[in-house]
Amino acid sequence: MSATQTLQNAAVDALVALLPTATQLQARQSSGAAAGRVPQATIASFVGATSADLAVVVTDTDALRAAAGTDSPLVSAGDVLRPALEGAARVLGTGVLGEAVVDDASALFADPDTVVFELTDNGLAAGWFAIRVRANGMADSNRFTHDSVVGKLGRINNVEMALTVEIGRTRMSVRDVLALEPGAVIELDRSAGAPADVLLNGRLIAHGEIVVVDQDYAVRITRILDVAEGLS
Repeated sequence: MSATQTLQNAAVDALVALLPTATQLQARQSSGAAAGRVPQATIASFVGATSADLAVVVTDTDALRAAAGTDSPLVSAGDVLRPALEGAARVLGTGVLGEAVVDDASALFADPDTVVFELTDNGLAAGWFAIRVRANGMADSNRFTHDSVVGKLGRINNVEMALTVEIGRTRMSVRDVLALEPGAVIELDRSAGAPADVLLNGRLIAHGEIVVVDQDYAVRITRILDVAEGLS
């Protein structure tokens, strides 16, 4: 079995372990022909030492609604299935997983470079998982060498990624979120004057302070985090 096949099998195993289904589904490699008839899937791209495009389809929509806890459009299938996609991406090594969106995945499933797994429950099809690995080079212990960064990841220098500045967080129940009204105050978990977090596609990469430039908010970087700090 090749290294790529090992990654693909490990990714689907990690995915099914985190899917919000009543029982853990079983995975077996498939042609993907049946999944190609499903109009939409939850899709995300992973960029790192080994990059990949991931897509998952779960046919039991009732299970997804139960996992979301609400029928509100504020919580999408992408939100519910993202933890499973994160688990699948984690086996690929260090990198960042992009936003999980619900979109047409027929091209991904039809690509000859894509490996498709049928997800079954007691022998019946309950979904599909597609993974298209784009090997950019991987160093031992998932550490980047100079050659792997410059010679490999340099190919994706022009890829745009979402940079977010976060001043604090809090946890709220779905009930409280749906009850929000204009004028409501949400208390965050950070004191005034504390540094803001700078996140790249959801991964913490730096700390900074909020400033104003020409009447627009901006962030002045005060500290760049290394890979280990960003993952912690």
